[in-house]
Amino acid sequence: QKFALDQHSIVSIADRDGVITYANDKLCDVSQYGRDELIGKNHRVMNSGYHSDEFFEELWVTIKAGNVWNGEIRSRKKGGDYFWVDSTIVPFVDSTGEPYQYVAIRTDVTEHKRLERALFKEKERAQITLESIGDGVITTNARGLVDYMNPRAEMLAGVELEECKGKQLGDVVDVYDETTHHKFGGPIEACLKKGHRVALPGQVIVNQFTGKEFAIEVMASPILDREDDVVGVVVVFHDVTELRGLANKISYQATHDALTGLINRREFERRLALLLESARQENKQHALCYMDLDQFKIVNDTCGHVAGDELLRQLTTLLQVQVRERDTLARLGGDEFGVLLGDCRLQKAEEIAEEFCQTVREFRFVWQEKSFEIGASIGLVSIGSDSGSTTDLLSAADAACYVAKDKGRNRVYIYQPDDKELVTRHGEMQWVSRINRALEENRFHLYYQPIVPLQDIKESMHVEILLRMRDDTGRLVFPMAFIPAAERFDLMPAIDRWVIRNVFSFCEASGRDDIVYAINLSGASLSGEGLMEYLREQFSIYDVRPESLSFEITETAAISNLSEAIHFISELKMLGCRFSLDDFGSGLSSFAYLKNLPVDYLKIDGGFIRGIVDNPVDCAMVESINHIGHVMEIKTIAEFVENDEIYRCIKALGIDYAQGYNIAKPEPLSGLLKRSPGKS
Repeated sequence: QKFALDQHSIVSIADRDGVITYANDKLCDVSQYGRDELIGKNHRVMNSGYHSDEFFEELWVTIKAGNVWNGEIRSRKKGGDYFWVDSTIVPFVDSTGEPYQYVAIRTDVTEHKRLERALFKEKERAQITLESIGDGVITTNARGLVDYMNPRAEMLAGVELEECKGKQLGDVVDVYDETTHHKFGGPIEACLKKGHRVALPGQVIVNQFTGKEFAIEVMASPILDREDDVVGVVVVFHDVTELRGLANKISYQATHDALTGLINRREFERRLALLLESARQENKQHALCYMDLDQFKIVNDTCGHVAGDELLRQLTTLLQVQVRERDTLARLGGDEFGVLLGDCRLQKAEEIAEEFCQTVREFRFVWQEKSFEIGASIGLVSIGSDSGSTTDLLSAADAACYVAKDKGRNRVYIYQPDDKELVTRHGEMQWVSRINRALEENRFHLYYQPIVPLQDIKESMHVEILLRMRDDTGRLVFPMAFIPAAERFDLMPAIDRWVIRNVFSFCEASGRDDIVYAINLSGASLSGEGLMEYLREQFSIYDVRPESLSFEITETAAISNLSEAIHFISELKMLGCRFSLDDFGSGLSSFAYLKNLPVDYLKIDGGFIRGIVDNPVDCAMVESINHIGHVMEIKTIAEFVENDEIYRCIKALGIDYAQGYNIAKPEPLSGLLKRSPGKS
């Protein structure tokens, strides 16, 4: 028996005082002590200092009482390392019942303790990780009953682990799908039955303590044992409240106007497409209103854009009250609004639109003790099964809105496909896209028409710059076809800048300094911002003498923007440029304004020139204009000189220059590169 123990166990015998009397080979091997170093020594020779005095006192009390003691002891090897043994100490007693020796039978459990310690550290690390991560983690047993929640899960759910242990997760955690509002629970059942991982985005968890809702993504994964049997489920709640809030904010900003909070044009067009689809598929009738505010520019110009913004906000609040729950009010840009009237026949839509007009008309906007009245022009279009595209509907509503403005503003105009006024307006609007494409594709072309001296005047050759446009088919389009649309839709400043830039470029490329180029400027450019800075910029880019340029504005444009015109003309003349007043005599107070405008040339209105031979009044008007011009040291130019009779008449009257088809027809400007100096 002793031999068997020696072969399989670490054995030692000690007397009643703990002095070792026997040590087998295994004890010597594990402790690294020789047998002679152990026998005669107290067991304390291997004491590691790990256990307390109370530990050993309890041990001795047990064995001295004749009882067997069992426990784990950490001992120290001779070299200083430690080893663990599972020790059983059996006391041998004499006839009096007193122990006279103790047999210790030990098993080396050093490796087991190492693994145990490593496992403990790993568990501790996992516990710390679970408690510190930002995700909520909950585990259940094989029956789906909660057995663990980390602090983050407790915080999200508003409950503590102790309240939830042993209960179904759906009974203690309030989670639902934010779209369907179905209660959470199915994923755990799926994990337990099929062992599949389940991901659920778009969930909401309600904190039961505060009532606060958190947006979460849920991941439920099965916990498997070594045989791949499901023994539980781990559920992870990933808090995406901030991320989803940011996504919602971005989505809102993408579909709403920042100033008014109304939906924007992009979202409006999407909803219009839905209404159009319902009209076609369900044979329903809807309506579209396109609203443009009247006199809004006065508020902006008088009080600034801050006041204009506040007006739009206040008006939005008033209009929202009138919009039915199923309708859509949008800000389409600037002072333009759109309204979609769902399931609404044209007669009812007209009544609603008239109410909008009345609301705007009665609105009084007060800013810094100034009161303003505005109005609204509304274009109304019916949406039915036979309606065209969303683009067609918007274009029709826009055209109807402009007709409402032309008819006196502050009114509703209903679109009818065969309406002549709308056809005209629609035609103008078609020109807008054509003009923009021509600007983008550089399909405008410069022509010139000579302005020749009638008297004995020795100076540079004069030409007026004229504009033509190539359409999509390559056909040459004359200005009167597209200029009205460009003026109505505020495209003239862009066209003027195109002309200026290209004339400057031509002047530099031609290398000729014996020509004066007359460039027409629109009233919109004159009253707008930045034209003077743009001209200065062109002078800095191109090597062009200011004396080679003359600018023309119509008398009407000059009178309409008198202060701007005087300032603009003065600035250009300071640079060295010349200036002409075009269509002079067409205004009712031409002479009264003339003395305030520092111009170099008067271009007499062509209506007078055409009738000068047969109409004594026209002849007298031309003579008066010429006389006043010369008194003010301003040279005169006769336009529309179309025959020899007109030519002889204006020359006899003393007009300085002539221009017209009788003199020369317009030609491409590039032809001046081939003409030699001195010819005209």
